[in-house]
Amino acid sequence: MLEKVSSGDINQLMQRMGDDAKAASRKLSMASTEQKNRALLFAADAIVEATAEILAANSLDLENAADKDLQPSFIDRLTLNEKRVAEMAEGLRAIATLPDPVGSIIAEWERPNGLKIERVRTPLGVIGVIYESRPNVTADAGALCLKAGNAVILRGGSDSLHSSQAIHRCLLKALVAAGLPEQSIQIVPVADRAAVGALLSGLNGAVDVIVPRGGKSLVARVQSEARVPVFAHLEGLCHIYVDASADLDMAVNVVVNAKMRRTGICGAAETLLVDRKAASTHLKPILDALEKAGCEIRASDDVQAVVPGLKPATEEDWRTEYLEAIISVALVDGIDGAIGHICTYSSSHTEAVIAEDPQVVQRFFNEIDSAILLHNASTQFADGGEFGMGGEIGISTGKMHARGPVGVEQLTSFKYRVHGTGQTRP
Repeated sequence: MLEKVSSGDINQLMQRMGDDAKAASRKLSMASTEQKNRALLFAADAIVEATAEILAANSLDLENAADKDLQPSFIDRLTLNEKRVAEMAEGLRAIATLPDPVGSIIAEWERPNGLKIERVRTPLGVIGVIYESRPNVTADAGALCLKAGNAVILRGGSDSLHSSQAIHRCLLKALVAAGLPEQSIQIVPVADRAAVGALLSGLNGAVDVIVPRGGKSLVARVQSEARVPVFAHLEGLCHIYVDASADLDMAVNVVVNAKMRRTGICGAAETLLVDRKAASTHLKPILDALEKAGCEIRASDDVQAVVPGLKPATEEDWRTEYLEAIISVALVDGIDGAIGHICTYSSSHTEAVIAEDPQVVQRFFNEIDSAILLHNASTQFADGGEFGMGGEIGISTGKMHARGPVGVEQLTSFKYRVHGTGQTRP
């Protein structure tokens, strides 16, 4: 339940949570694969059994959100239903089936002096996850951290507090049932933002990594204030480029899916670029399909010249992650123009190319440096579950340690084990 804690006591509360997590992480680092998997399967069953309780808690969150004039994309991410709860449980079961990364040998070699060296995966330790309106992150992050042998401190948004706590109770039951420390997965029981500041401080060395899941303001605060490493998750300003060599039917289907399947996720396409050579053949059918699906088009001047009556795009549109049924559209001069536009405006999250020309695809893959690049596939596949990772704690757009979907393997570090037979260094 939500605790009432004075602001003067929040630092003390958070430090206690950090110390508890650190102690739990030492036990988790030695937990067997079977024990961790048992906890994950118990958690999945507990979530299914508590579906009514979780949905009732979610209804409270939705009622509270109704008076706040929040964006539809925010409400969509906040909303749970029976299908989404079932998918949450299936995600935990999928994580249980993944190979345990802890202790796996990444590389091994022998030196001329006979020393045998191994690079071995180890848990990161304690991970702080700060997220906003997605209550499912409670289950996903808790499960992924657990499988990788990490303790985690979850700080969900106040808008999803009841939902997140209901899910967290299921995780606690599973930890106890599997004989693992309850402090392995903790959730901050206060809504006060001072708790975020305390978590970002690192809690006197207790926290090893921070993972933010949210909008620009949250990520900016985390990157500005964090005293520990951060897995950066910037906005998903995703592009899709349709080359003149693209199959038209494929282009229509992929673009509509990339934009409209779920508009409020970070993998939703926000900008469509069409090869100028395909303006007379591909542009109108794609835009017609988008409009039929309920999407608003914001078009450059040259697009409007081909398809009159569209809303003009402004410079700001090329820099906007809509998270709504809106897409900005421009004509570009082939792959050169597409690369130039994407490199200017992209958030380095996800980009897709629809093309049959292998040279176009090769240049797209070689010259664009976003975390995820797709060929002839929807940007909505930018997801750890779709990558076979069982789930993700976020999409990292940074270049250090983890990039793209942050799954179980990305939540580990490594150490070296060196075996000798009495060697001394001359």
